[in-house]
Amino acid sequence: MKKIGIVITDGVGFRNFILSDFLVEVEKSFDEVIILSCLPAEIFADFIINSRIIELPVFAEKFPTWFFRKAKEVAHLKLHKKDNFGITDNLNTNTSNAKNPRGYATRLIFRWTSIFHSENWIQCYTQLQQWSFKNNPIVKDYGAIFEKERFDLLFFTHQRPPFIAPLAYQAQKMKLKTVSFIFSWDNLASKGRMAAEFDYFLVWSDLMKKELLHFYKTVQAKNIEIVGTPQFEPYVLDRYYVNKEEFLLKFELDPLKKIICFSCGDSSTSKNDALYIETIAIAILEKRILDVTLLVRTSPAEDPIRFALVAEKFPFVKWNFPKWYLSRKGHQEEWSQRVPTVEDVKDLRGILNHSDLNINMLSTMSLDFMQFAKPVINTVFGTKENGLYDDQRFLKYAHLINVVNTKATKIAKNEKDLVTFINDYLENPILDEANREELLEMQVSKPLKGTGKRIAETLLQWS
Repeated sequence: MKKIGIVITDGVGFRNFILSDFLVEVEKSFDEVIILSCLPAEIFADFIINSRIIELPVFAEKFPTWFFRKAKEVAHLKLHKKDNFGITDNLNTNTSNAKNPRGYATRLIFRWTSIFHSENWIQCYTQLQQWSFKNNPIVKDYGAIFEKERFDLLFFTHQRPPFIAPLAYQAQKMKLKTVSFIFSWDNLASKGRMAAEFDYFLVWSDLMKKELLHFYKTVQAKNIEIVGTPQFEPYVLDRYYVNKEEFLLKFELDPLKKIICFSCGDSSTSKNDALYIETIAIAILEKRILDVTLLVRTSPAEDPIRFALVAEKFPFVKWNFPKWYLSRKGHQEEWSQRVPTVEDVKDLRGILNHSDLNINMLSTMSLDFMQFAKPVINTVFGTKENGLYDDQRFLKYAHLINVVNTKATKIAKNEKDLVTFINDYLENPILDEANREELLEMQVSKPLKGTGKRIAETLLQWS
């Protein structure tokens, strides 16, 4: 009898591992499947048949836990900042001038870790972090769950959220084997330390495996398996298919016009999105771009209120506001409690399948559209000098250097280039097709079909 616990941390994890084929496949592979949910249990009601749900009590960091976690993360960034602009940039964004306890503590951490940031010191900060929460009643509740359930394997669907650290700590205490899936294409090369230590890892690609071995010297290659990502698996599942007629009708689109989709990032890193939408809309009005409809998909991680003015100014622009709902308020990372609907997965697949061109500010949506062989333009007008939010700096991030070097997308640094690239791709959509295929192979090294089964079979082997 094999029993697995699956930790679902947020709405994206719900989409990737519940709305894909992963759950069906893992239920075939294991005798018992328990979902340990950081989301309210009721959201699983329409999707669970054979699995059992345990809604985890919410762990909220107190100051000592935050302090040692922050020290661990900053030390990791300082250890790996050499020749890595993305990590250096993230390190800079972690600085604080706030005149409150966390502001003063952050400045102390930066000074301390400028000297003490070796891997041994990172392990020390990890142990201090664990010491700080080990007597927390919620952490003890996690231990009681593990004592009762006696899992053969604990699978974390995300490696970064700080609130999973107590779960990993209790698993280590009980010598319970742990696996983590590396959540996104930029997490290793540009982001901070993982929340915890894990025994095994599932990664998207050969590239991600190399990155993992580079940044985490204690990880052994034999404990890493390349499986692709379930993030894109719904794009090959029949239940999410929408034909073009249904798609055009739903979004009230003209069947005689080509479709440009602008996909927004969130307001923390994609601050110029309204400018890019306005630039495209004006070019359409001035007939510098002919016979197109502009469809904008906002980020599911935020309220689209920041686009209210541009929507009012250009009423001919069509909008897709992702159908995600907030399942719980008051969480320390409230955005993580936004949960997708099946309707939204269908909407997204329809947009990817039936649009002619995508434009975005260097987001993972580039890869989504490439799965459907669609050309992509990345907009980065901002520099340090021109007064706009400096989004051109992201071009120096490691995962985006690969995008630039493969020439899989057109990089538009100004209005003139953007309009030219749009017209080029609309006239010749197979332009750069081989480059897009090269980038996809680099970032997702396994076929989309069978991803859930591949992951489930790997987990069974490790259990």
